[in-house]
Amino acid sequence: MIKRSVILSIIIIVVASLAAVSIAKYRGKRLPSVASNPASAVTTNGVVSISDLQPDLLIAAPNAPVAPAFAEGTWINSDPIALEKLRGRVVLVEFWTFGCDNCRNTLPSVTGWDGRYRDRGLTIVGVHTPETQSEFVIDSVRREVPSLGIKYPVVTDNDYKTWKAYGVEAWPTMFVLDKQGRIRWLHVGEGRYDETESVIKTLLTE
Repeated sequence: MIKRSVILSIIIIVVASLAAVSIAKYRGKRLPSVASNPASAVTTNGVVSISDLQPDLLIAAPNAPVAPAFAEGTWINSDPIALEKLRGRVVLVEFWTFGCDNCRNTLPSVTGWDGRYRDRGLTIVGVHTPETQSEFVIDSVRREVPSLGIKYPVVTDNDYKTWKAYGVEAWPTMFVLDKQGRIRWLHVGEGRYDETESVIKTLLTE
């Protein structure tokens, strides 16, 4: 004959297992879903931290983090620019370096946006974060910027302070900021030019 203590132990284990399954199902229902269309996906749980930004997702304004300030560096094509002074304009920040083939491949699109939208409220800032030793040389950056047809402001980031503040991990990486200085779009690498331009146009109309 099975002892009462054994039966009671079995009942307790079964009840605990059922409770665990119910809790897991409840938590599963609470997980936020991600929209299938990356151009319209938004977050729903408050302001997103920069480290949690997902590429190619348009962030809703109330959820978008404020972009970090640019660290001190050498400015080319302009005097030093503070992001606070650009409020009221859409800002595209691209992290790049002149020796990177992928970065060079993005330039036709980026310089094209500068030409089409600068007078409509877009400011592009190139943050030149070097990868190789030769790219740390400021004179080399000064020479390469005009030779590549870049007319928008470029700031050097030789100590990687701005790179780290934005949580960048690869060249090139683009951030698009709205008129309040909030990061609304992130793209890493080449491609997605049409989507990025669509985001620029959307933010210019906000």
